[in-house]
This record gives sequence, C-alpha cells and structure tokens, in this order.
Amino acid sequence: MKKLDRALPLALLHAREATLKPFRQELDDIGLTVQQWRVVRVLAEGKPCCATELAERCVLMPPSLSRILKTLTERGLIERVADTDARRRRVQITEEGRAKYNAMSQKAAGIYEDLEDKFGTEKMETLLDLLNELYDVARAA
Repeated sequence: MKKLDRALPLALLHAREATLKPFRQELDDIGLTVQQWRVVRVLAEGKPCCATELAERCVLMPPSLSRILKTLTERGLIERVADTDARRRRVQITEEGRAKYNAMSQKAAGIYEDLEDKFGTEKMETLLDLLNELYDVARAA
C-alpha cells in the first residue's frame, strides 16, 4: 500500500480543499455554499435542465441536490419551469440568481488567475487534461 502522502484520493482531497478555501471565503460573503454555487454556475452558464442532468453536471447526490434546489428556489435564485415532457420540470436561473453569479464569477476569475499565476499556466492546463483523462479511465473501469 502507498504511503498516505502518495495516496491519490487523499492528494485529490487535499488539493480540492486548498483550492476551494479562497472560493469559500468569497461565497460566504454572498451567502452561498460551494454546492449551491455549483448549481448556480451550471444554470448560469448553460440552459435550463432537469434535476438528473443537474446532479450529474454539479457532481451532487440527488438527495443533496433536492435540498439545494429547495433552498435556492426559496431564496429566489432559481425557478422551476415546464418541460416538453409534462411529467418533468426543469430548473433555470432567475435574474436575482444571475446577479449572484455575476458578482461571484468576477471574484472567481481573480482567484483562478492568482492560482494559475502561482502554479503556471502550462502546468494548470496539463493538470486539467490529466484529471479529465483520469476521470474517463476511472469511469470506464
């Protein structure tokens, strides 16, 4: 067995927590959790979608997503809209949600830029390519 400092799952978690720290601070200021931000961001950068698609795109378990959707709807950041299939409903961002997205996306861009400056653009692109490749390999296994 590999030593703890060379264990992939732990290394990924450590990197995740370290990179999320400055985002959490900014999200706290605008009253969103990291998970809520993922939902707002996916909806702001895409089109209305159903809960199943949203859970997959946001990497959230369906029960967690249900609670998040309820909270974001109550806060007026998202709304449910009709689907072409009358049995289903889609979720879309509201104007208030878009305003939160715009405020945070500017801050996020600065955080990403700072991290990339420190880590290196080429290394960042390589890391993202490798992580996406690892995801594909692990998913196919």
